[in-house]
Amino acid sequence: MQEPSAEIDEWAHRVIGAAIEVHRHLGPGLLEAVYEEALAHEFDLRGIPYTRQVLVKIPYKTITAGEGRCDFIVAHQLPVELKATDGIHPIFIAQTVNYLKALGQPLALIINFNVMVLKDGIKRVVLSD
Repeated sequence: MQEPSAEIDEWAHRVIGAAIEVHRHLGPGLLEAVYEEALAHEFDLRGIPYTRQVLVKIPYKTITAGEGRCDFIVAHQLPVELKATDGIHPIFIAQTVNYLKALGQPLALIINFNVMVLKDGIKRVVLSD
């Protein structure tokens, strides 16, 4: 398993702090797009660098088989997937693992805002060898 660097871990902590602030103000029950917009604003307020809705090319042997779309990439190295569903399902984890492989990054976050306490909606996904 490739361990995330201290720098990536620090970005993850900052992202989680921003997400907690968004959840504290908005609570559960809204559409994912609302949380995405609010989190982008919170990133701006906190000076967290990010890109939104990043196309991720999915390689297959010598071709690009298709593309996915990652909600955020923080500091050019931390993929962040947002959800507003009844849970973090295995398919969401599989999708995020594929993004990690395609991007060559060791750590991603899945944040599900549709929970009463946000810590119950945060999943760290670490790419294993």
